[in-house]
Amino acid sequence: MKAKLILENGRVFEGEAFGYLKETVGEVVFNTGMTGYQEVLTDPSYYGQIVTMTYPLIGNYGLNLDDTESGSAKVRGFIVREACKYPNNFRCEMDLEDYLRNHKIMAIEKVDTRALTKVLRDNGTMKGIITLEENLSESYVKEKLEAFSNKDAVSIVSTDKVYEIPGNGTHVAVMDFGIKTNILRSFKKRGCRMTVFPQDATFEEVMSVNPDLVFLSNGPGDPEELTEIVKNVKKFIEVKQPIVGICLGHQLLALALGGKTSRLKFGHRGCNHPVKDLEENRVYITTHNHGYYVSEMPADTSVTHISMNDGTVEGMRHNTLPIYCVQFHPEACPGPKDVSYIFDKFLEVK
Repeated sequence: MKAKLILENGRVFEGEAFGYLKETVGEVVFNTGMTGYQEVLTDPSYYGQIVTMTYPLIGNYGLNLDDTESGSAKVRGFIVREACKYPNNFRCEMDLEDYLRNHKIMAIEKVDTRALTKVLRDNGTMKGIITLEENLSESYVKEKLEAFSNKDAVSIVSTDKVYEIPGNGTHVAVMDFGIKTNILRSFKKRGCRMTVFPQDATFEEVMSVNPDLVFLSNGPGDPEELTEIVKNVKKFIEVKQPIVGICLGHQLLALALGGKTSRLKFGHRGCNHPVKDLEENRVYITTHNHGYYVSEMPADTSVTHISMNDGTVEGMRHNTLPIYCVQFHPEACPGPKDVSYIFDKFLEVK
């Protein structure tokens, strides 16, 4: 069945629909990873987004019930050059189309994803609509795109209740803004006991469990819109509570400390981004998934990591307070696993 992607700048890309056949609207982004489409589909940081995979063949090793990063698919739509109809892998439990159909995700294939990626790279991330209709009026498309908002994304993807993950080591209070499962696995692997809180948990509620460390998770959306969460983070800082964070958590810490965040033109998304650890004087290949970055460092902080692609801040440490955070994803799953040592550094923050 024919379908098309219509971008807010008027560009149209034609292809064939698969998955759940119902019109969808979202922010169109691209991911440069060659593998990991299942992790992409289930990553809460992609909530509200239509993801374009730049690698041409997607679905070739199928999907399974173990490699998810959350309880369900989180993307609004999926765009690929070619969807594999006959996956081949000993761990495969379902094919891509069945998974998308079951999770009600509209997808489109046979799109020139190289051309689409160039458009997004040159013009920046923009909203788009995937539709089965051949003749949509400009006013209809404009109305649909203007009505789309991702402002409440964090509250939607966060847990709705407090829960515990047992362990005998460091007690970590996890603030869930859309946390990836492999972050929890990474702390658990190091023996940590975790108490996981919803995104709207108060300072008093979190401190009532007497944590050794507060962790601010990844998540979707614009950090500057999360004003109540930033206020909460400031309270942790005021009592000199050890705090660490990843991605959105890194951005929230920067805001709470007086820094600024800005939007990247087309974001960093993929598992092949080189980052330099200035403390170790080494370059690592890392996984990224963010559309915002720390554009102005807070006072009394030091940059610990930088992107080798564009020089943006990829990590920071406070000079006097027990605060350390990174923009990239050290829990990368699938890899690369070069920077898993970051979790050991997290547990050293005191």
